[in-house]
Amino acid sequence: MNGKKKAGGFTLIELLVVMAIIATLASIAAPRYFNSLENSREVALRANLKVMREAIDQFYQDTGKWPASLEDLVKNRYLRAIPVDPVAGDANSWAPVKQTGTTIAGIRDIRSGAQSTPRDGTRYEDW
Repeated sequence: MNGKKKAGGFTLIELLVVMAIIATLASIAAPRYFNSLENSREVALRANLKVMREAIDQFYQDTGKWPASLEDLVKNRYLRAIPVDPVAGDANSWAPVKQTGTTIAGIRDIRSGAQSTPRDGTRYEDW
């Protein structure tokens, strides 16, 4: 061998093959990742709705009236803080449902303010 060492490294073909394999694996994993993100947002939304609805009911049972705002739940320590709507991404996006038809005014229920639709075809605001 002429006394010269062969230079170490990868050829362009080897790099292209490795990049093609990585791209194939990423295209398989990415949809599952995004589906699991959407699923976790929906589960968190259902949990937040349940906790806030229980706090509203406890407020009513303790005081005999519905809370005038979500801040009343925090101020009276039924909640530590108003949770973030995981789908809408904002704590101010909640849509309170007011009590109607009676003399007792206030928030009777809470809904998500997200305008999109979940995977089951319903609307988040109907949950």
